[in-house]
Amino acid sequence: MSQDSVKIHRGLVGVYFDRTKTTYINGKEGILEYCGYNIHDLAENSTFEETAYLLLNGKLPNQSELDQFNTDLINSRSISPKIIDIIRSIKDAHPMDVLRTSVSALSTFDEEAADKSYEATMRKGIRLTSQVPTIVMAHNAIRNDKEPIQPSKSLSHAANFLYMLDGQTPSESAAKLMDKDFIVHADHGSNASAFAARVCAGTQADLHSAITTGISVLSGPSHGGAAENVMKMVKDVGSPDKAKDYVTNLLKSKKRVMGFGHRVYKSQDPRAGHLREGVEKLSHEKGEPEWYEILVAVMDAMKPYQRRGINVNVDFFAGVIYHLLGIPTDLFVPIFAVGRIPGWTIQVLEQYEHNILLRPLLEYTGEHQQEYIPIEERK
Repeated sequence: MSQDSVKIHRGLVGVYFDRTKTTYINGKEGILEYCGYNIHDLAENSTFEETAYLLLNGKLPNQSELDQFNTDLINSRSISPKIIDIIRSIKDAHPMDVLRTSVSALSTFDEEAADKSYEATMRKGIRLTSQVPTIVMAHNAIRNDKEPIQPSKSLSHAANFLYMLDGQTPSESAAKLMDKDFIVHADHGSNASAFAARVCAGTQADLHSAITTGISVLSGPSHGGAAENVMKMVKDVGSPDKAKDYVTNLLKSKKRVMGFGHRVYKSQDPRAGHLREGVEKLSHEKGEPEWYEILVAVMDAMKPYQRRGINVNVDFFAGVIYHLLGIPTDLFVPIFAVGRIPGWTIQVLEQYEHNILLRPLLEYTGEHQQEYIPIEERK
């Protein structure tokens, strides 16, 4: 094939490599749907458990189905003491490194680890959905020289996550906001981590391997680190009256304003608004309204750039929410993973269903027919 006939799609932008019935994204109009249900309806009316069931099964559950699903999730929250021992041995590592290592280790204690049947993969996905938050919070306790708080047998998925942070039952509003955060992060099409999980599954690797791959890719700052960077930015701004100058100086230096713009959405990120209301309310509840006021001031400073398609994304509000909930900054990316396990699981199941090895090409631009020179004759 001649060089002129090769068309390179760097970053695979605009390339469709398969079909899905799970998540629909219209970046131009700012639409996100899970299995045909608009994210606005799910964020306001559903729960993470119900949304996870929807993603994994392609339909909303009836009450008995949801009750059984909740029971399965709750019964899967505990992790082996041997995993706790592994966490203790690497407690000083970054939380994403600990999570990646622990999820990989979980496979060695899962009797169905190598079973790639639909039923077994679904069961493993449910277990991982419940075990990942336990791992994240167990490590947070251990690195602070505390014993891990055992997961609750009664609280919701989101409330249990916050409970394991400090042993205190969270307020209804805090739990609801965390729940909403998990819902809007549950899946997002073929982003970098989901695509990587599919590439892994395409080799017929097991679910634990694919999820470990997804976590590894999510750890990269260009994918999962935006919420953490937003919080750092907000702290740097310091007060609302300094936001305009801060933004102006960043842009003059040709640096990014964190929490703005998206690879897919060219209009408003449909997930962002649901967290904005929550952060406003929570900041006043916690007696720290300045965090929300700084966010508003930054948004005002960025208004002239909206016509270029640069709008706030979901991470813009998420970081401040986590901060107000008392969650350490380096746990912001692991939280992303906590909410994303059902999405990664269904992506893997879809890949298994119509599997083909994902093997794109690279155009070679190097030299040809070079003469091999013995090492003693090389300059």
